[in-house]
Amino acid sequence: MEKVRIDKWLWAARFFRTRALAKKAIEGGKIRIDGQRVKPSKEIRVGESIIIRQGWDEKEVLVDKLSDQRRGAPDAALLYTETPDSVDQREQRAATKKLANAGHRPTDHKPNKRERRQIHRFTEQGNH
Repeated sequence: MEKVRIDKWLWAARFFRTRALAKKAIEGGKIRIDGQRVKPSKEIRVGESIIIRQGWDEKEVLVDKLSDQRRGAPDAALLYTETPDSVDQREQRAATKKLANAGHRPTDHKPNKRERRQIHRFTEQGNH
C-alpha cells in the first residue's frame, strides 16, 4: 500500500471515532499536512508530517505506516510517531492549564434562593 486517504488513515490510527468526524475535522482546518490545509480525499504517504488539533491539544505526528483498516489501539499506535517537540509542547500546555485551575475550588452545591439573592445584592453594590 503506497497511498491512503487522510480521512481513512486518521480513523484507522484512532485519532477520530468515525470517518465522518475525521472528515469534519479536516474540512474545519484542524488537520494540516506539511503545514498545508488539505481535503479529506488527500492521499498521504509514509514520512509525511501531520498536525492534528483536538480540543486544546495539538499533536505533530510522522506517518510510519499506512492502513485503511481500523484495528486495536496497540496496532494503531504503530502507524505513527509523535515528534518529541510536540510531546514537550503538549506537556507544557497541560502544566500551564493545571496551574491556571489550581486556585479554583468547586462549590459543594448550587446556590439556593437565599444565597442567590445575597450574591445579586453583593454584585449590585460593586456596580454602584
